[in-house]
Amino acid sequence: MTAERTSALLDLRGVSMRFGGLSVLDTLDLAVAPGEILGIIGPNGAGKTTLFNVIAGVLPPSEGRLIFDGRDVTGQKVWHRCRMGIGRTYQIPKPFGKMSVFENVMAAAIHGGGVSIHTARGRAEEVLERTGLLHRATLEAERLSLLDLKRLELAKALGQRPRLLLLDEIAGGLTQAECDVLLQIVRQTHVEGTTIVWIEHVIHALRSIAGRMVVLYGGKLIADDTPDAVLADERVRSVYLGEVT
Repeated sequence: MTAERTSALLDLRGVSMRFGGLSVLDTLDLAVAPGEILGIIGPNGAGKTTLFNVIAGVLPPSEGRLIFDGRDVTGQKVWHRCRMGIGRTYQIPKPFGKMSVFENVMAAAIHGGGVSIHTARGRAEEVLERTGLLHRATLEAERLSLLDLKRLELAKALGQRPRLLLLDEIAGGLTQAECDVLLQIVRQTHVEGTTIVWIEHVIHALRSIAGRMVVLYGGKLIADDTPDAVLADERVRSVYLGEVT
């Protein structure tokens, strides 16, 4: 099921991440094709968020290379990767609490997307309408509900016009109805051409939308196939026991 490396939008080659003597990622090879929705699961401490931090440029890998759209971005800073088209959300929403919802998306478009204030205004209005937040545009972000905070995380990332969107447990803490709202936004984002890599513990949400799933355990990939095949794998079930739903 692995994407062809020559045509991959994102290609991790032998990526390792160590903190002192602790190996969190161990020589990962992972290719993501343009237009793909790739799900990532694994128990707590498997290295999932560290992987996102390495892809986004927050952490430089201890070893290995990251290729994005055919270009080596291993040494590129976060802002440069944003402007190349790598966007992300955070498991715990990180809005500018005292700024309005509209201002939050504008800031992401300007500083992450590198566009003018005029362009950012139009983009913020468009994205807030798509994510169902336009009626909250003037509200301070700290006053939002959990669902709307998750929507704002998506809106900020989408305001950068990413070609690759990294979703970090965006369904966590939501009811089924609230989760369905976010799934609709994610599906529409994918239909419009965005490649998605999604870490999630809410397996039924991930299973309903991902075309491919990988399992990270002990810093290594132990499975890579369709969601149904991965979730039926005995080794996956043994290391993920109690978390697959």
